[in-house]
Amino acid sequence: MSIRAGVEKPEIQALPRIQDRLTFIYLERCRISRDNSSITVKDNNGVTNIPAATISVLLLGPGTDVTHRAMELIGDAGVTIIWVGEHGVRYYAFGRALTNHATLLIRQAQLVSNEKKHIRVARMMYQMRFPGEDVSKLTMQQLRGREGSRIRSLYREQSKKWNVPWDRRKYSPEDYESGDPVNKALSAGNACLYGLAHAVICALGCSPGLGFVHVGHELSFVYDVADLYKAEVTIPIAFEMAVEKVDDIGSATRRRVRDEFKKGHILDRMVHDIKQLLLDDECEEEDYKSSLYLWDNVQGKLEHGISYSEGRKEE
Repeated sequence: MSIRAGVEKPEIQALPRIQDRLTFIYLERCRISRDNSSITVKDNNGVTNIPAATISVLLLGPGTDVTHRAMELIGDAGVTIIWVGEHGVRYYAFGRALTNHATLLIRQAQLVSNEKKHIRVARMMYQMRFPGEDVSKLTMQQLRGREGSRIRSLYREQSKKWNVPWDRRKYSPEDYESGDPVNKALSAGNACLYGLAHAVICALGCSPGLGFVHVGHELSFVYDVADLYKAEVTIPIAFEMAVEKVDDIGSATRRRVRDEFKKGHILDRMVHDIKQLLLDDECEEEDYKSSLYLWDNVQGKLEHGISYSEGRKEE
């Protein structure tokens, strides 16, 4: 059903779930507008229409102009929009996605605020990276050391596999061109991974800033979630792209990462993994029913929209 400009925004039940959407689209040097329920992208190659309700995140690079009508559609459709630097390697700002329940956010805040529960979630994140191993007794220091060794080993393996020299991870957000091909590809690929993780987190109603392994940054949880997939996606792709001798390794890497997201069902897995981390295997379908209550430290949740007079409810 086409949504004409000026009509009421769709009911949230009518929008595709985050699992059913595309991953991300990176745009630069273009004008973004709106035509009914589609986002229109005009550049030197012409005009492209993108159905808004099928996108999870838009990464907007330099030279992009966005109309107010386009932003209205993007917000109504629950799309996360992120403004990034050239090649997608620098984060500037993001637009809030559509959500009307706080179940996962409340649970996330509870887990972050309790030290024992906080450590348990962090261990679960590391456990996802070490399948078949028992990390339940390891300290955070031991887990960080093991993860560091695993990543260094992976870098060496990929360097040998693709016959690409590798020293260490080195990059400057202020000077992308100064990096070697592998580091450029890693920066471009990781930016896409961060964008997708950011979109999923916001779409589920969680806080990007309440992390468990990373803390203190507005995107701590984004980095936590993205780190679960780097060894599988962006690191191998970065070395692969380094041997292809493409003119624009950043753009080529973004397309390659996009294809891997689709092939590996990364978006769908992120949704499942976040729910598993926060809900302790109680991964249920998202409940989009609006739930607004009044808090009571004795009785728990109370109905809102009611006048409570001396313990009595009055309609």
